[in-house]
Amino acid sequence: MKRRVVNQLAVVLLGFAAFGGLVPLARAADEAPDALVKRLSDEVLASIKADKAIQGGDTNRILALVDSKIMPNVNFQRMTAAAVGPAWRQATPEQQKRLQDEFKTLLIRTYSGALAQVDEQSISIKPQRSAPTDTEVVVRTEIRGRGDPIQLDYRLEKTPGQGAGWKIYNLNVLGVWLVETYRSQFAQEINSKGLDGLITALSDRNKTNAAKKG
Repeated sequence: MKRRVVNQLAVVLLGFAAFGGLVPLARAADEAPDALVKRLSDEVLASIKADKAIQGGDTNRILALVDSKIMPNVNFQRMTAAAVGPAWRQATPEQQKRLQDEFKTLLIRTYSGALAQVDEQSISIKPQRSAPTDTEVVVRTEIRGRGDPIQLDYRLEKTPGQGAGWKIYNLNVLGVWLVETYRSQFAQEINSKGLDGLITALSDRNKTNAAKKG
């Protein structure tokens, strides 16, 4: 079950990288959050099924896609800050940048190998309970394929100004929020070795993952 959940999470996390930048800003600003998630999810699944390099876990290609495409649809700074917790406010700009870079690499390298498992999945959006004036919402989805359906929920915030629109900042798989999971892990490292210790630990883990992939 855990392996299958990771596979489904990988589809969505890495898929946004492939399609996040293809929507004109005007459309992204006007698009409802559930419509955004549905459209991206459908496009993601179609793309992964057709891309042998991504299915094979080509990390460099995936990282490049994340760098160029993911930011329009994910508030990754908020995601990283929430995972780091209160210590984020004491981090220098350089430390914050390192934390974001290493956390992103960790997510990509952790889940990239699972993309080879994508086959006949499809996405359905559950009815949403929100008001037009809401600035934060949860979009609940169900991924169907082989085996039991997987519940995958998204937390999104509405952002103003340039690049306005709905942005994802957390994911929930079967009742477990991604950010909270990493926060407990990061807190242990910060308490024992500080922020620089966490950065070093993430960097070392990424190097180990890269060596295994190699």
